[in-house]
Amino acid sequence: MVWALFDRFEFTRADRARKFPAFYRESFRGLAMNLEQSWCSLYPDHSSLDDGCYSLILKGRKGGSFKMVEPYKTQPSKKPRKERNREKLPSNTESAEIMQEQIWKEFPEDLFEAVIARLPVATVFRFRSVCRKWNSLLATDSFSKHCTDVPQGHPWFYTIAHENFNSGAMYDPSLKKWHHPTMPSLPSKVIILPVASAGGLVCFLDIGHKNFYVCNPLTQSFKELPARSVRVWSRVAVGMTLNGNSSSDGYKILWLGCDGEHEVYDSMKDNWSRLGSIPSSIKLPLSLNFRSQSVSIKNTLYFMRSDPEGVVSYDMKSGVWKEFAIPAPPYLTDHSLAECRGRVMLVGLLTKNAATCVCVWELQRMTLLWKEVDRMPNIWCLEFYGKHVRMTCLGNKGLIMLSLRSKQMNRLVTYDVLSKEWKKVPGCVRPNGKRKQWIACGTAFHPSPTALA
Repeated sequence: MVWALFDRFEFTRADRARKFPAFYRESFRGLAMNLEQSWCSLYPDHSSLDDGCYSLILKGRKGGSFKMVEPYKTQPSKKPRKERNREKLPSNTESAEIMQEQIWKEFPEDLFEAVIARLPVATVFRFRSVCRKWNSLLATDSFSKHCTDVPQGHPWFYTIAHENFNSGAMYDPSLKKWHHPTMPSLPSKVIILPVASAGGLVCFLDIGHKNFYVCNPLTQSFKELPARSVRVWSRVAVGMTLNGNSSSDGYKILWLGCDGEHEVYDSMKDNWSRLGSIPSSIKLPLSLNFRSQSVSIKNTLYFMRSDPEGVVSYDMKSGVWKEFAIPAPPYLTDHSLAECRGRVMLVGLLTKNAATCVCVWELQRMTLLWKEVDRMPNIWCLEFYGKHVRMTCLGNKGLIMLSLRSKQMNRLVTYDVLSKEWKKVPGCVRPNGKRKQWIACGTAFHPSPTALA
């Protein structure tokens, strides 16, 4: 029918070479065949009729005369192998497909939830719009347990831009895509910054160091923590851990000041408490390095201090404080702690003369010394030559995100500690915006569609 129109037009050899190359002829024929199949599926009763209206086609000549053309008889086309194999199947194929449909209808519910829990987070949220049952799936305890059993992949990053402190942006490294969530629960008149995370939840602290908030950036589950019993308005370091394998078992948040003041928030009790005091063996003031985020490994939090150089740790379960004197590598600036599968890492800028490079170290537990394990490719470091570069660590959980900025550049990169792979991050641009934003701060978190604040 439709696709035969093309073949019924007769072109001279010169016309075919000039107007319709072979590539376009085949493309037109394939398009016409698709149209014919669509027509036949919509009007099956007319698919077998002879197209009498196309039996006579007028053909143009140079002299302006016209010639009647005989009805065109299509050549039998070669069928695809899949279609040919389908014709060879026995006649009970249709019943077999119906049986498979019945099997899928009785697919076990627990196995179905196990499959959904292993899908990418972005895909899970798209599935919520399929039906009410799938939308309510995230709130079930069984689905939450399946999500807990799934091994954690790369973390996401919740960041705050320098141009707009009241709205955050999330970066998904697997899709290399920025998301711009709207969280109306967070206060809009107060600047709040992400300071820690655990179990898919992000802990925020206002810029006045007064109020704490916990939120799931994916589901907007939100909670404002009660006021602290100790009135400390100076800058504090913050760490966060889980009581069990997921946020359903509860979580704890520790804030620590340079003078040794500290408190622990327990979500199961919904209050702040102070368990003991820092032992006298730990020198005060702590001189905490606030440019470095804390690192959580199981129940232990690690904080970096500068005088003396080293690390202070606190076990959230036993309440034991420890101090480790660890000299920093020479020529090091803008350094921050990181972790990967129980290993304590260090990332920072190594600057000597006019050359600057990003280096990564691992803490050797036997010697308590930093051992260099990798550094940024030299071709990337050449861009920093002769420039005053500042670095900010935006996430330190296995996959490290770094913000590198100077007057002439603004770069975002990630480093995978396991694969030792460096990648450039696309610039963060607000919706309906054109200019790349300067990421001021951020934290890494493992996305969880079931975590509740």
